[in-house]
Amino acid sequence: MWPALSGTRRLQISIGLLLTLGGINASLGILGERYSRLGPLLGHEVLWWALLVIVLLFVLRVERLPLASIELKRPTLATLWAIPAGIALVVGVPFIYFEVFPLLHLHMNSAEMSRLSATPFWYRLILVTRAAVCEETFCRGYAIPRIEELSGSSWLAVLVSWAAFTIAHLSSWGWPQLIVAGYGGAILTALFVWRRDLTCNIVAHFIGDGVGFLLG
Repeated sequence: MWPALSGTRRLQISIGLLLTLGGINASLGILGERYSRLGPLLGHEVLWWALLVIVLLFVLRVERLPLASIELKRPTLATLWAIPAGIALVVGVPFIYFEVFPLLHLHMNSAEMSRLSATPFWYRLILVTRAAVCEETFCRGYAIPRIEELSGSSWLAVLVSWAAFTIAHLSSWGWPQLIVAGYGGAILTALFVWRRDLTCNIVAHFIGDGVGFLLG
């Protein structure tokens, strides 16, 4: 049985989920390509950060809730769980590329990887930071608590947020990358449900992406 929420609150959550889970897919897909005309590198990133500001203002001004409602809290010693979680991301992705992909006769999207590797370091740093901050805020920090509130089910919240995060990576990387995104999404979703610490998730995500895109 779904929780008894007011119609206004249900509408707020629905709009918030449209902004976050809908926004992440639009930003990585059609809208991202359109707004990239603002600049060959920065247009896409401007769209992401603008959407983040809108979501935060929505929480504070429309929902009238503190940022703690999306689990954005002061870091504690427990936030350091981000390090082993980040290591799990770093170790797991090469295993998928070099063991799982060949087993399934799949191939990494080397063209996309080469395109990103050819961009300046400063841009890749912005990209990795944005991915960590925005994707964790949208897919974990906002989506999971709100779907739990709306449905009363933590399992539904986990499945919907994980699926949205995974599918969002399809547009630019292709079908095989869904395995990688699904693995990363599972680690990050489990971390969030366990720790309820958005900062911890952001740091873990940054470690996972940073090793591949900044040190590679």
